[in-house]
Amino acid sequence: MSERDEPTTGTAEPTGPAERADDPAVPAVAAEPADRAGRVDTATEAFVAHRNLLFTVAYEMLSSATDAEDVLQETWLKWVGVDPGTVRDARAYLVRITTRKALDRLRALGRRKESYVGPWLPEPLLTAPDVAEDVELAESVSMAMLLVLETLTPTERAVFVLREVFDLGYDEIAEAVDKSPAAVRQIAHRARAHVAARRPRGTVSPSETRAVLQAFQQAVETGDLQRLLDILAPDIVALSDGGGVKHALLRPVAGAARVARLLATGWYNRDGERSVEPVQINGSPALLVRLDGEIDGVLAVRIDNGHITGLYSVRNPEKLSRVERETAMSR
Repeated sequence: MSERDEPTTGTAEPTGPAERADDPAVPAVAAEPADRAGRVDTATEAFVAHRNLLFTVAYEMLSSATDAEDVLQETWLKWVGVDPGTVRDARAYLVRITTRKALDRLRALGRRKESYVGPWLPEPLLTAPDVAEDVELAESVSMAMLLVLETLTPTERAVFVLREVFDLGYDEIAEAVDKSPAAVRQIAHRARAHVAARRPRGTVSPSETRAVLQAFQQAVETGDLQRLLDILAPDIVALSDGGGVKHALLRPVAGAARVARLLATGWYNRDGERSVEPVQINGSPALLVRLDGEIDGVLAVRIDNGHITGLYSVRNPEKLSRVERETAMSR
């Protein structure tokens, strides 16, 4: 999407120097150079106030903290050139810019993923307890849900995220994705149906997830094949992302028997001293794996009806930079 597609007009806020937010009929006076610092301060204050929200929007669309940060930088560069006095709703305006920048990057990412070595998994984030406390936010940023969102088209993903997670109105979303409100309603309906058919079948409490993870960890550490078979769902799918840099599965492994044998015979037997600690990853309990004291990977799960139906191991070093410090997220 080109620069000319950035938000320019609409009911939410005027953006050009020819109109004022309080009275569209009154021409705005060109800002004096002395006012520049004050305008930047005002823009900075608004951007900082909404930064966690904007990061969350970008991350949910891209599944990559690195790309989300780049989108925020591009959003800031666009935003700082706008006269805050012409903007009625800074939050809505910033979300529009972020969405359009993220859509551009999402389309480019699709081309990159086609040449990725092995399965591609979202970039895991160490999250604060308040993310887990917001059940809807935690579900929306979970590894399992992000993988479901990967199956949507870029526009479907943007519409679903803005509507279902951030509860934006159809008119606002239409401005952000350059569609009519009627088209956005149809896209939202289609995206909801697509996600509903693929999302986890029920809400799992953090305590239940921790209990399953603890049992899983003990079974893996002891190589207890039968215990693994009791924990894993018959239709489990294991995905491993090494990015062509670290040892990982080159394709998904499906079925409890195959995954259990893989875990019981090889996952814990690499050279070096291995340790595992429970952490909050993307709003849900997960395991942080260290090898000789260095972070080696993150292991997240999808749980349905008390069994692990999805196992996600991220070992690509480029995706592990956000698992040592908490990332703030909000709606």
